[in-house]
Amino acid sequence: MTRVTDGWTLAVILGLACMTVLTRCFFFILDKPWSLPDWAHRALQYAPVAALAGVVIPEVVMANGHLVSTWQDARLFAGLAGVAVYFWRRSVLLTLILGMAVYLPLHLGLGW
Repeated sequence: MTRVTDGWTLAVILGLACMTVLTRCFFFILDKPWSLPDWAHRALQYAPVAALAGVVIPEVVMANGHLVSTWQDARLFAGLAGVAVYFWRRSVLLTLILGMAVYLPLHLGLGW
């Protein structure tokens, strides 16, 4: 490596560090209290659900970048069981437990 490359590397690292500190400490730097508008508070209530759905649903209904083409997929049955128990008991822990209790025997036992 040359001196110029090392200088650029150091400059990039310092710049990224400054940006990280600035963005993470932004609310501490302000001199007066700041709050989000009501519409933003309402939107943030749905953000975890939307993020979870955006990660979980594609994983359940897709395999290798394509929609699942057969009903013999353990993820489909585990997802349906998890949704059913969640709407029945409203418990995330029971949803995870039942989903895995359905998934593991089908995946390991039947090879789905």
